[in-house]
Amino acid sequence: MIVLNVVYKCKPDMRDEFLEMIIAEGIDTASRADAGNIKYDYYIPADGSDELLLVEKWSDAEAFAAHGKQPQYARLSKLKAEYVTDTAIEIFEVKDK
Repeated sequence: MIVLNVVYKCKPDMRDEFLEMIIAEGIDTASRADAGNIKYDYYIPADGSDELLLVEKWSDAEAFAAHGKQPQYARLSKLKAEYVTDTAIEIFEVKDK
């Protein structure tokens, strides 16, 4: 399983609008429907910062790679250009016991 923690550092006071656009355009819903998706959820930090956390879980590297070729992935990239100043990504491979 592939697990990602994606932290978007949004432009000042733009985090909520960024998340609203993601939801309004169905990017989250479409990503959850991708083959091999286990989790695709956004979280707002309690400290009120301009960050937005995305936690993704994929069945395997192939499913994650296929997700990167979907239209909603391209649309998210365009939204990031408008709302985000920096993105930090942690990727973990979790192996079954």
